[in-house]
Amino acid sequence: MSGDDSGGRAEMHHRHRDVNGGWLRPSVFGAMDGLVSNFALIAGVAGGTGDTTVIVLAGVAGLAAGAFSMAGGEYVSVASQRELALAEIDVERRELERHPEAEQQELAKLYEDRGVEPAVAAEVARQISMDPDRALEVHTQAELGVTAQDLPSPRVAAISSFLSFGVGALLPLLPYLLGVTSLVTSAVISCLALFGAGALVSRVTARSWWYSGLRQLLVGAVAAALTFGLGTLLGGVGL
Repeated sequence: MSGDDSGGRAEMHHRHRDVNGGWLRPSVFGAMDGLVSNFALIAGVAGGTGDTTVIVLAGVAGLAAGAFSMAGGEYVSVASQRELALAEIDVERRELERHPEAEQQELAKLYEDRGVEPAVAAEVARQISMDPDRALEVHTQAELGVTAQDLPSPRVAAISSFLSFGVGALLPLLPYLLGVTSLVTSAVISCLALFGAGALVSRVTARSWWYSGLRQLLVGAVAAALTFGLGTLLGGVGL
């Protein structure tokens, strides 16, 4: 007697990561942007002046301005994306109400295009179309790639972006807040954080941890070096 219960529910042997949520992208980009932008800002100001008060003020202003800007931008961006998707879902809902037979045929055709036999596709489409809510969900998933339940939240995106940017931007500023006046300490912490953040991102991508870490480190270091050079140049001419 086989141990496989073919009459029972199929068991799920794997899980997929959330690729459609409203928190992952703004969190990742917020932390990276906060770390790189404030590291570069602090390096640029430090290249132009040795006044620790000025450097700290610039770092705090960069953290606050960047965090609020990122949060506002993410909110508007995700809200607009969500409103567009909901408008298209409403279009599909009206089509299902006005032309149910045509929409059922369209759904059957979609299944046929994916390799399902015409008779089976027609029966599946008929059964799905018996439930208007399920029909809407299937149509929008097939035609738009989204469902109303899976749309990202603008508030979640904004809060995630705000917090992650603030954490990232705080790291290069932290040594100065603790009384350390050397840019070297801030640079070391920032470079370690850049590599660590890049390596962490590799867990949700197909890249290796060392490649992702080195790439992020290179991007941040180049940005800071160029800004430091610009600050040194402007500071040297008395601007």
